[in-house]
Amino acid sequence: MSAYRLKMPEVRTTSVVFASPHSGREYSWNFVRRSILDEKTLRSSEDAFVDQLFSAAPFHGAPLLTATAPRAWLDVNRAADELDPSLIEDVKKIAHNPRVASGLGVVPRVVANGRAIYRGKLARSEAAARINDVWQPWHDALETLMADSIALFGEAVLIDCHSMPHEAIESLSKSRASRPEIVLGDRFGAAASADVVDRIEAAFTAAGLRVARNAPFAGAYVTQHYGRPANDRHVVQIEIDRSLYMNEQAIRPNNNFQAFSRLIDNVVADISDIGRAEIPMAAE
Repeated sequence: MSAYRLKMPEVRTTSVVFASPHSGREYSWNFVRRSILDEKTLRSSEDAFVDQLFSAAPFHGAPLLTATAPRAWLDVNRAADELDPSLIEDVKKIAHNPRVASGLGVVPRVVANGRAIYRGKLARSEAAARINDVWQPWHDALETLMADSIALFGEAVLIDCHSMPHEAIESLSKSRASRPEIVLGDRFGAAASADVVDRIEAAFTAAGLRVARNAPFAGAYVTQHYGRPANDRHVVQIEIDRSLYMNEQAIRPNNNFQAFSRLIDNVVADISDIGRAEIPMAAE
C-alpha cells in the first residue's frame, strides 16, 4: 500500500496546498478479514470522495496530497504517539487525551458511532509498522510541500480537507436555514491569520454555502502541528456536509455530486488565489 498520492501542478503558482487525509479507500483483504466489521461499516469513518471534490487543485497551480490508506486503518490526522492502550499492547496510559479515550487515536479502535474494529488487541510492533510505513511518509511529504511554499512564496497556506456527517450539524439548530454547510477550523485563531480565514470563508459564501467557524470542529493534529501564523504557516481545516454530495448510508455519490463538484472547483480556484504569486509588470 502506498502512503499517499501527490498530484502536482505543471507550475506552482500559489502558496496554497490542499490535502485530504481521510479519503483513503484502499482496504486490504487482510485488514477487512481481521476486522469484526464488514467493509461498508469500516468505510463509515472515511471522508468519502473528498479527494475527488478537490481534484481540480493542480489545475489552479496548487499541489493536492491525498491519502490512500483508510482512516480506520491509520489516521494521519493524529500525532504518532496518540496510541490507545485499550487497543495496542504494551502501551502505558498517559494523561487523558479525548481522541484516544474515544477510540480515535493514530491507530483507531472504533469507527463511526463507536463500533469496535477488532476483537482483541494489536501488537505494538504492528502499530509501529503502520506509523513507519504510512504516517511518516505522509507527514514528510506534507512538510516538504509546506517548506517549498515558504521557499517559493514566503508563506504556506494548507487547506486540510474533510467531510462531516450530516447528523453532526443537524443537532446544532432546528432550522435548516441556519445550519452550516461548511465548518472552518483554525483552532480559534491559533492556526491561521484572520485574513486568510476570512478569504476562505468568502470563497465558500460566494458559492452560496453557509459557513461557520470552529464549531463543532476546530481542527485536530494537522492544524495544531502545522499552523504557525506568526511564521507565515497557515492551516485551515474544512469540513463539508456530506449530504450535499453523497448518500451517506450507501456511501456513494448522490444526484447532486457533479453539480457540487463544479461548485467546489470554483471555490478551489478562489482559495488558490489567496496565495497567488504576484507577477511583476514588464517594463515598457
